[in-house]
Amino acid sequence: MSQRSSSRNRRTLRRLGRTPLAAVAAGATLVAGLVLAQGSASGEVVPGACTPKEAARLQAAGDNFAEACRLPGQLLSGMDRVEPAAAAGEVDRSDNMRLVANLPRSGTFAGEEAYGTDIAFRGRYAFGGNYEGFTVYDISRPAKPRKVAQVVCPGAQNDVSVHRDLLVLSVDASRSDDTCRSEPASASEKSSWEGIRVFDISRPAKPRYVASVETDCGSHTHTLAPSRDGRDLFVYVSSYGPSEDQPDCKPPHDSISIVKVPVAKPSRARVVAQPRLFPDGGNPGSANPLGSSETSGCHDVTAYPAKDLAAGACMGDGILMDISDRARPRVLHRVRDTENFAFWHSATFNNAGTKVVFTDELGGGSAPTCNPLLGGTRGANGIYDIARKRLVFRSYYKMPRSQSLTENCVAHNGSLVPVKGRDIMVQAWYQGGTSVFDFTDSRNPREIAHFDRGAISDTELVLGGSWSSYWYNGFVYSHDITRGLDVFRISGGWADRARKVRMGAFNAQSQPSYNG
Repeated sequence: MSQRSSSRNRRTLRRLGRTPLAAVAAGATLVAGLVLAQGSASGEVVPGACTPKEAARLQAAGDNFAEACRLPGQLLSGMDRVEPAAAAGEVDRSDNMRLVANLPRSGTFAGEEAYGTDIAFRGRYAFGGNYEGFTVYDISRPAKPRKVAQVVCPGAQNDVSVHRDLLVLSVDASRSDDTCRSEPASASEKSSWEGIRVFDISRPAKPRYVASVETDCGSHTHTLAPSRDGRDLFVYVSSYGPSEDQPDCKPPHDSISIVKVPVAKPSRARVVAQPRLFPDGGNPGSANPLGSSETSGCHDVTAYPAKDLAAGACMGDGILMDISDRARPRVLHRVRDTENFAFWHSATFNNAGTKVVFTDELGGGSAPTCNPLLGGTRGANGIYDIARKRLVFRSYYKMPRSQSLTENCVAHNGSLVPVKGRDIMVQAWYQGGTSVFDFTDSRNPREIAHFDRGAISDTELVLGGSWSSYWYNGFVYSHDITRGLDVFRISGGWADRARKVRMGAFNAQSQPSYNG
């Protein structure tokens, strides 16, 4: 999602805070031991939360990071009394999960401005997004992955999906043009560009840029929904954060953009629809810093093409959609959680298509929200059953281990583990690491495996951790913001059964059906 900025510069902030652990911010409110930075709908900087310079850098960094200056969780009273599960330099893991490989960022992608983002898979290759472009990894030997290509093409946040010989990148930062040589530009200029880029990956070691499509408010994330005959690829583009001074992103922005990409002739890709998902305006948001976000677009949509369903995580609302007509999605049901959800971030179906796990990105991904003071229902997952095409809330799941004040931690990107008869999900939690949990019983989810490194720094809040953790053909692959590609192996009967399920490709936001 980037928090949109007229400057649209590429500066990022790696060192997010220098606040002592026991500090209490001036102008803050104490709620159940939690010091909350007081924010406003206008996005003004809050005393004690971020300096103006830090706020500007967080906003330029993209994703939802600037929310740390406005949402609760930035400063915590009493955190010096909380013991994290793993200290800096240590590892806390379950007996059944171990790290088998790490391939660090390199070259242009090793700088502080080059955050690792989402990841997708095709055959023996993994494709990892980065704020500077994307990397192609050969994972034919998971314990010895190797880099085979690095495409430098800046444009935050470069979330990636693949379909056959096509790769799609999301660009949610205004650029001077659509080329890979473009420069940052102001979103207030009509000539500026942001949207999706399409690459030919028929030769994975030599990707070729073949098309671009400009979309309103850019493309924070995107979702692939292929047509049934396979001739066309429909791309649901999610974006948000409109402003009156941005000619291509004006309020109310209550829609998504749908791009149609002819698979045989991707250069003819174009926007074919912009369906309004919130004709009544959606969630108006709350002035309370503990309240829910205003809905002005969607952060992420997950499609389940085999079931003709999609689930949208749309800031202040969660929605279930019928996508039987790919170009005309229809909202079936909408839910809100004004008590515990701050920002509806992403969604995952179970294999039967009878449940949805929604995530709440409290604090924008840059705040330390995994601790006893904040509790187990904020910055968590919300698990919903689908009954008669309606979403019915059942429970929350939050990674159960405490993290320190210097670790950004909140629910983030994950996927199903293909185990017949059970609903199991692996999920990234930024510096909280990777958690694997069983939600077969929607009312009683429980963790069954985990891997968690200690804080990058034990004195400062430094942005890092796992952006995405996905199961693919027997292993868990985590794309880390600063550490590169991690590969994990899980042992046990259910993991052995899951390893028997083989997939030719995988995109978390375009869920496949498995028969494992």
